[in-house]
Amino acid sequence: MKTTGNTILITGGTSGIGHGLALRLHEAGNTVIVAGRRKELLDKITTEHPGIESLVLDVSDPASITGAARSLASTHPQLNVLVNNAGIMQRENLLDPGCLAIAEEHVTTNLLGTIRMTYAFLPLLAAQEDAVVMNVTSGLAFVPLPITPTYSATKAALHSFTESLRVQLAGTPVQVIEVAPPAVRTTLLGQQDSEYAMPLDEFLTETMTLLHAQPDAKEIVVERAKSIRHAEATGAYDQTLAMLSGFGA
Repeated sequence: MKTTGNTILITGGTSGIGHGLALRLHEAGNTVIVAGRRKELLDKITTEHPGIESLVLDVSDPASITGAARSLASTHPQLNVLVNNAGIMQRENLLDPGCLAIAEEHVTTNLLGTIRMTYAFLPLLAAQEDAVVMNVTSGLAFVPLPITPTYSATKAALHSFTESLRVQLAGTPVQVIEVAPPAVRTTLLGQQDSEYAMPLDEFLTETMTLLHAQPDAKEIVVERAKSIRHAEATGAYDQTLAMLSGFGA
């Protein structure tokens, strides 16, 4: 992925990693369109950061996705990068039938949202040079956090989907990149003050450095995420799962 001169759509761009990536990519000389559900947050971002554009988009709503794809094909026909970042993360108690709705919401937003966005925007992306689909998964795609079982499962599914997407798009102009963060200090699951989570600015700096240094990268995994990403390969899976099982217990 080239790190400048792109036109980039970032879902879930009003907070956390998505918001941070939007600012860093805008500063690097890209046209950035931040997408999210809440217009007041989008307006705040565009006011505070002139040049960043916004789009009201709910990835859990197929009609919203279809409308966004149609709109951007008209207003930004040069769009060449889609960053699928939108997602939710909540605790579940699998013994509580009331948590089924939480599980279903995770699947709709995290998994179906990304799949639907990819299907909707691939026709536009495939017509561009230097096109990219970037899916933000998680280290938890490789070892789950048991207090967030469906979140972890959706990220594992997205890892698999991303691998297949890359194979199917081989020979096209579309590069497929997976970004698998560790725990990062954002409001996702209330980790903004967690000593166990990576400071957001540090994560963003290392991620941008890797993107710049590895233009042909398939995966972007910061140093702090490598132990969980490679836990199974290194024989540390059971130990890592046991460690994660202690969080929130």
